[in-house]
Amino acid sequence: MIASKFHKRSLIAFIHDFIAVIAAWWLAYLFRFNFEIPPDFQLSFQENLFWIAPTQAAIFYSFGLYHGLWRYASLPDLKRIVLAVVLGAVIVPFVIYMLKLPILVPRAVIFLAPLLLLLIMGGSRVLYRSWKERRFYNLKNSEHKSVIVLGTGSTAINLVKDLIRSPDWQVVGLLGDNPKKLGTRLHGVRVLGMIDELPVWVEKLGVSHVIIAMPAASQSVRRQALEMCTHLGIKALTIPSYADLVSGKMTVSQIRDIELDDLLGRAPVVLDTEGLHDLLTGKIVLITGAGGSIGSELCRQIMAFNPGQLVLLEVNELALYTVQEEFLAKFPAIAMAFVIGDIKDQARLQQVFARYQPTVVFHAAAYKHVPLMEIDNAWQAVLNNVYGTYQLAKVAIEYRVEKFVLISTDKAVNPTNVMGASKRLAEMVCQALQQSVLHAENNGTTPAKTCFVIVRFGNVLGSTGSVIPKFREQITKGGPITVTHPEISRYFMSIQEAAQLVLQAGLMGGVKGGGEIFVMDMGDPVKIVDLAKDMIRLSGLSEEDIKIVYTGLRPGEKLHEELATENESTVPTQHEKLRITLSDQVNEQWLDSLVDWFATQRVLNDDEVKSALAKWVPEYSDRKVDEQSALTEQKVEITG
Repeated sequence: MIASKFHKRSLIAFIHDFIAVIAAWWLAYLFRFNFEIPPDFQLSFQENLFWIAPTQAAIFYSFGLYHGLWRYASLPDLKRIVLAVVLGAVIVPFVIYMLKLPILVPRAVIFLAPLLLLLIMGGSRVLYRSWKERRFYNLKNSEHKSVIVLGTGSTAINLVKDLIRSPDWQVVGLLGDNPKKLGTRLHGVRVLGMIDELPVWVEKLGVSHVIIAMPAASQSVRRQALEMCTHLGIKALTIPSYADLVSGKMTVSQIRDIELDDLLGRAPVVLDTEGLHDLLTGKIVLITGAGGSIGSELCRQIMAFNPGQLVLLEVNELALYTVQEEFLAKFPAIAMAFVIGDIKDQARLQQVFARYQPTVVFHAAAYKHVPLMEIDNAWQAVLNNVYGTYQLAKVAIEYRVEKFVLISTDKAVNPTNVMGASKRLAEMVCQALQQSVLHAENNGTTPAKTCFVIVRFGNVLGSTGSVIPKFREQITKGGPITVTHPEISRYFMSIQEAAQLVLQAGLMGGVKGGGEIFVMDMGDPVKIVDLAKDMIRLSGLSEEDIKIVYTGLRPGEKLHEELATENESTVPTQHEKLRITLSDQVNEQWLDSLVDWFATQRVLNDDEVKSALAKWVPEYSDRKVDEQSALTEQKVEITG
């Protein structure tokens, strides 16, 4: 039925153009003779049409003028019409004069007819498209959602072009930041004013939606726009991220709700795709903690490089089942193995590595919740994050893994909690193992070298156990939102950006012999209370609707995180978002002592663990936040 409808429209368009040829030549004769055509020329006109009209029609068909729909007529269509008409204008006099046909055709008609034909064919299409888009008669559909677009750049222009074709939207104007564009029209839509005039135009035009189409705008500009929309009680939307637009995953017209990522204002990651193809394409890649937020996102990013096989190792059955269901549906062409296993279980690791022989390992498995690991679970945090890393790394060396990437955290810098100290200790274990690998290689006792890479980054938006899901749940329940301290801040990045930089660091690791600690450019720290306010606004509410309650710092919690210690200096890399920390690395004897300590230990209580951590991690201090700088445990409530 669709094909039949399409052919019907094509036939109508063909008949229209055939008649247009006749009309153009008739009008050309009329204009030439002031609407009084002599009888001889009338006969000449009739004789010419018998071969001119079919010739022109054949040219039009050969140029593919009937493959598209007039409703979507565009500049390329107009170019094809011009070329077809010009070709016809060349052929007609060639036939008449070169072949010396006995036909009376005034020169003025030969030049005038193609111009009139071009006007009729192009004009008909433009008028039809204007009518279909309800712009020619300025009709307004009551079902349209009226919208103002913020932005006047190329992205906003493309968005307007798409929206005016949509039956769901009516673009009533644009607001921008360039005074030179005021009053101009972009695809027929007027630039009304500047962005800060939004309240005036919302009231004047009665719009219900605002679309922010400024992918290069700063964080403050986007936040200001969102605040204005929240205050005005209208819906704020945005376009896909710059990275999605460039990759082709999404188009400008795929409008979506504003997310926290949009307010961070972080530039997209530029990856060394050629190098990553060398690292991952066709290789066996193993990811621990593959069911977690970081591990599963790493898997998604790795899929783009077509690995030979992806081995997903996870101790949580439900988490592994969830990603299995997703990945089998999304990536059916990639070979995958979904493996239940604990990184502390050496026998299981031996079995997995012997079967799959991975080339690259990304180690994302960890206990990471700071307060939970601080009380009653300190020993489990050390066993999993440190001893588990050691067992995994030793097996990786045994099976000649080329790259071993440890995902660490900014909480490992001058740690004040068990989780951070255990991750710092895991870093030191990998650095010590790197020294043993280099020593064995220099002695000729190992044929292949495993390169250890350590990547530190801060909080990931929306990751499991993070503050974002907690705030979202509290808002859903009507509040209050609980924040520990008005000054507490954290570094944040999107989970996609974090995973991409882990891959990039994994590729770059080894430039200094291995064991390097890569620090991500986390941008500026974000106050948690500002994050809470942003989430309230994104929910379409105000701070009067959702209260914010301060509860006091939790055990082991810092006011501000750091990315490097006082004893560590950082140097830039060839990637602008990655730096390498330069720190003293521990040796093999230190590692032997640590392993012996694990071998002789019973289950330790929290105080014993913290005392031992202070010995193994010199930077660790179980220090409490100053009573003057932190809030008391008494809840302090604020609104607005």
